[in-house]
Amino acid sequence: MPELPEVEALRLSLKPYIIGQKIQNVSVLMPKLVSGTGTKRGTGSLLQAQEFEKNLRNRTIIDITRRAKNIIIELDNGSILLIHLKMTGQLVFVPHNSDEKIAFGGHPIDLSFTTLPNKHTYVTFAFTDGNLYYNDVRQFGYLLHFPSQQHLQQSGHFADLGFEPLSPEFTLEAFKTALKKRTGNLKSLLLSQKVVVGIGNIYCDEVCFASGIRPTRSVLTLSQHEIEDLYQSICHILPKAVELGGSSISSYLLADGTRGNYAREHKVYNRGGKPCLVCGNVLTKIQLAGRTTVFCEFDQK
Repeated sequence: MPELPEVEALRLSLKPYIIGQKIQNVSVLMPKLVSGTGTKRGTGSLLQAQEFEKNLRNRTIIDITRRAKNIIIELDNGSILLIHLKMTGQLVFVPHNSDEKIAFGGHPIDLSFTTLPNKHTYVTFAFTDGNLYYNDVRQFGYLLHFPSQQHLQQSGHFADLGFEPLSPEFTLEAFKTALKKRTGNLKSLLLSQKVVVGIGNIYCDEVCFASGIRPTRSVLTLSQHEIEDLYQSICHILPKAVELGGSSISSYLLADGTRGNYAREHKVYNRGGKPCLVCGNVLTKIQLAGRTTVFCEFDQK
C-alpha cells in the first residue's frame, strides 16, 4: 500500500492535470467501491452508483488536498470526492487527442499501459480535457462522495487518525503528550495511525533505524531523549521522501511517468540478511505487527 510520501507526491503531481477540469461524465462499473463509508461499505447497489455519478457530473475540481493516505478532491459546490487506493488501486490519466498514458500512481497494472479502460477499470471520469481511470485489481480501494466538508467530518471517517506529520500542529510536545496515552510495541503504534498518520511498513522501519530504536520496544520504555530522536527522524524522513517522489516500491509511478527515488535512501527496509550500512553486521528480519520488519540489533536499542 502506498504510504504518506507516495500519496502526497501523487497529490502534488496530480494537481496540474485536473484542477480546473470539469467532470462531464462519470461511469461506475463496481458499485461497492463508491458506496458506504470506506472499509465499512456494503455490497453496493446500482442506485448508489447512479447517485454517485449524478453528484459528480458537471462539477469542477477546485483543489486537491490529503488526510493521511486519503486523497481529497474539492469540488465547486463545496462537496468532496475522497479516494483511497488501498493495496491495489491505481489512477491513470489520458489527455484527449493523445495516445500518451500518464500513470499517476498506485499499484502497477501492466495492462493499463496498453489498454484503457480494461478489465480492472471500475470508475471512469470524463473531464473537459482527458479521462481519469480508477483501476483496482483486488477492489480494496474506495471512492466516496460527501455533500460538504462538514458531512465528511460528521461521518467519523477520520475520527481515529493522529497528527499529520507535515503539519505545523505536529510538534515535539504534542507528540510526547500523545505517546503518554499509548502502550504496546513501537511498530504497532506507528502503523496504527492513531498518533501520527501516513507511516506504513517502509517508513516505520526507516524511522526506527534513524532514531536508533528497535521497533519491538515497548512505547512505555522510551526515554525523553529517544522520543525526541524519533520525532526528529519522522520530521526528516517523510518530507525528504515526498521531495524525492516516494519510494516507488512495485513500480509506483507519478503523474509524469517518473518513479520516486527515495528507495535509494532505504537503510533497512527490505534489506533483511544484508549488511547494516552503518556497522556492517547482518540486519535482522522478523514478523512484527503482522508485517516483515528489519532492524539492526547493534545500532538499535
